[in-house]
Amino acid sequence: MRSTMSDQTEGVRLQKVLAQAGVASRRASEELIDQGRVQVDGKVVREQGRRVDPDTAVIHVDGVRVVVRDDLHYLALNKPVGVHSTMHDEEHRPCVGDYLRGREDRLFHVGRLDVETEGLLIMTNDGELANRLMHPRYKVMKTYLAEVNGTVPRDLGKQLRAGIVLDDGPAKVDSFKLVDSAPGRALLELQLHEGRNRIVRRMLDHVGFPVQRLVRVGIADLYIGNQKPGVLRPLNRHEIGGLYKAVGL
Repeated sequence: MRSTMSDQTEGVRLQKVLAQAGVASRRASEELIDQGRVQVDGKVVREQGRRVDPDTAVIHVDGVRVVVRDDLHYLALNKPVGVHSTMHDEEHRPCVGDYLRGREDRLFHVGRLDVETEGLLIMTNDGELANRLMHPRYKVMKTYLAEVNGTVPRDLGKQLRAGIVLDDGPAKVDSFKLVDSAPGRALLELQLHEGRNRIVRRMLDHVGFPVQRLVRVGIADLYIGNQKPGVLRPLNRHEIGGLYKAVGL
């Protein structure tokens, strides 16, 4: 069970922990504490000088989790097409582990994308967060852009939201939007919390629109934006806090 330091001569002052985590300056952190906006282990703290153990304390500011452990790392990779979602490939094919060579910390990827699919992968060594992001219980939303050939019927979104039956059971999207269309092609946005293998490709293939290009652009409230394929970047504290919030941490 997590707990803060009971002996107030030990640990680190809360305002210093918040400042080191990039939340605010020490003075501004003291104001956050005065305003009752800081929680430690689920309880509001208004006491200035409160000491905590950064390795065990669970700290929230305005309801958003603040990561204070300096040994935890969170990165976003825009995986290119042709790269395998493995940390090491015995056949020496390109894999996501190639982008982490030279790092001293041992990170792993959260979930996976098939080799033909590009887009967002989270890389971290935070096992608790990673497990929740992947567990069906937490229904973490993933957002995809899919390019297909043909003219999309007006009721396709309704059909996919209602659900279809695949070889391994029923499947449905949580939301569907026609983003763009041109003669002979269409760009679709699909959101779903399903995590089965190649689920988006299989669903669109089932309704007669095989995917020509597929990009995962978001996980929960984290999006790749204009991050280029092959680029690896650290997440900021707001992005990390949003992932924690999505899984109830």
